[in-house]
Amino acid sequence: MRNTISLLFFLTTSIWACSNPQSDGHGSMENMQHDEHMMHEEHDMDHADHMMMHDPYPVGVMGSLHHEGFMFSIKHGRMTMEGNILDGDNIATADILQMPNPLGSMPANLSVVPECMDMSMTMVEGMYAYSKNITFMLMGTFMSKDMTLNTYAPMMNRDLLGQFNTSSSDLSELTFSTLFRIAQHGSSQWHGEVAYQKSVGANDQQDMVLTPMNMMMEMVLPYGMQSGDGASRLILGLTNTRKINEKLTWGNQLKRNTVLNDKDWSYGNRTELNSWLQYPLNETVNLSSRLKFISQGAISGNSPLISAPVQTANPANYGGEELHLGFGANFKLNIFPGGNDVLGIEILTPLMQDKNNLQMKTDYQVIVGYQKSF
Repeated sequence: MRNTISLLFFLTTSIWACSNPQSDGHGSMENMQHDEHMMHEEHDMDHADHMMMHDPYPVGVMGSLHHEGFMFSIKHGRMTMEGNILDGDNIATADILQMPNPLGSMPANLSVVPECMDMSMTMVEGMYAYSKNITFMLMGTFMSKDMTLNTYAPMMNRDLLGQFNTSSSDLSELTFSTLFRIAQHGSSQWHGEVAYQKSVGANDQQDMVLTPMNMMMEMVLPYGMQSGDGASRLILGLTNTRKINEKLTWGNQLKRNTVLNDKDWSYGNRTELNSWLQYPLNETVNLSSRLKFISQGAISGNSPLISAPVQTANPANYGGEELHLGFGANFKLNIFPGGNDVLGIEILTPLMQDKNNLQMKTDYQVIVGYQKSF
């Protein structure tokens, strides 16, 4: 469109100059200079657009608008949780054991306490730029979870009976997205995202647990250990990137994940806001810092199969608000033929955890990724 406008302007001024032979050379020179200025402005905008398209986001930020052709990426994230918090404040195991069991009369109090949890997530993503303004994306997410728990006697001195581990893994979800350019003004670019996400992971996975009766028993794992919830979701996103100066880029992204339909239960609706700064150290290394804010509702519904005397079996003990700070780096390399390879790493640590009720405390998160454009 900008090329067409510039061409029409050039033709119009040329015709006007030819139809006015009495015009002096000074007027014609001004028109030529103005037209040249317009062409330089357009070149600068295209250059800024090219630069923003080719600067990968921090590896933990999803939903970039691809510029042309195909792009493949694989990302692996690992999050560690350790200890417990009640409404955002640390809580000791002895205090947890005094809390009532809301899911049944036996035992009367919580008797199984999570100690630590590792969650790994691998995302495989393919993108195709239908045009400069529209990109299609397909992503699959594989989830793996491991948790260590302690079991205590249900009455009297609440002695420690033992420790056990549970784990689960499965293909968690598939996401189909369309990303589209909204506007570009100089070095500032806006694009939107509309996505359909389907949870395909099992929501009734089982494992062996140590009960308060000091017996090993196979049970359906709590909600947080399941790979999926069977829900369908709509994701809406809005992203802005702008050049603050020749070196520094500022990005902001807002996403809303809303449940369209579910089965017996589903994880709560989620809003995520990311704000990041990127600085190229040299032609190969790009450094970044990021603030990540999450607000998520509690679990909707419940499963009659999940009833253990542990905090993770209570749907109310999910969701809340979190703020994380991350630092990362992208490395532009030529690993495979054709070049355009990017390796990324990012480490995030929590600044604030105002989680709903009784939950595990997030420790840190590490994300690594590889991206190839062709």
